[in-house]
Amino acid sequence: MNSKSRGTVPGFSDDGLSVSAAEPWFKVKVQVLQSYLQAFIVNALPRADEVVLVDLFAGSGLYSSGHQKDIFPGAALAAMKDALPYTRWIFCERDADQLKALDTRIRRLFPALDTEVIHTSARDPERFLSMIPSSKPGKRVAVICLADSFSLELPLSTVHKLAAMNCSFLMPFTFVLNNRMDCRYYAKEQSDVLRRYVGDSSVAKLNDLESNHHFYRRLIRLYQNNLLVAGLNAAMSTHKLDSRMMELPAYHIGFFSKQFSTRSIQREVNGAEHLQYELF
Repeated sequence: MNSKSRGTVPGFSDDGLSVSAAEPWFKVKVQVLQSYLQAFIVNALPRADEVVLVDLFAGSGLYSSGHQKDIFPGAALAAMKDALPYTRWIFCERDADQLKALDTRIRRLFPALDTEVIHTSARDPERFLSMIPSSKPGKRVAVICLADSFSLELPLSTVHKLAAMNCSFLMPFTFVLNNRMDCRYYAKEQSDVLRRYVGDSSVAKLNDLESNHHFYRRLIRLYQNNLLVAGLNAAMSTHKLDSRMMELPAYHIGFFSKQFSTRSIQREVNGAEHLQYELF
């Protein structure tokens, strides 16, 4: 399959390296995330000398869906292809095979860009925290962290550390939630993961729910409240969902920031995508 074959994004093709399987709606999610990344760079460039994108769950960089192997990039690689003028790109990935595939692709396709590919986990952030530049006299830095893991693997403690560095966050609230891995599964069998994700003070409020829909809604509200308490402003967008892995009618994407107006970012995305938004 070459880069012009049906089902590929120009510049990305089946290169024999690791590719992450995904449901078709993932591609739409990536497009929405691209709109957020575009809106962020539009708002950040006039106010910062350096604008950095940190992909906390970079994977292999490519997804595939369908029997015809529709291959498409994740949001960060798509932003690279669109030549969004981020001055530095930091990719974090804990799986060695996916990390190798990502590094190979970035070196081949974007050799001139300032990139860093780090073998690390969001649970152990010290290594990549040291790679993130911070503002100092005479040099203003804006950082956005993309957290698209399709899981609850990002500890709230890591988010707090990044927030203390004035990082902004782009977070799709997506994870497996269906009849098999339901709200009771997370409250009981994954209680430690849930506690790390939403925080000690909030986890008890999720233990008595019997509906996946109510569990999801309350989880998002608790998470947003935690970040508001930490001093970040918040905006949420709502998007239709058709998934066997996440059996809900809609999912949410959150943008959180201390430095930038979340409403301004939201207006930019709304204008670009003509989406309907819901503020919690």
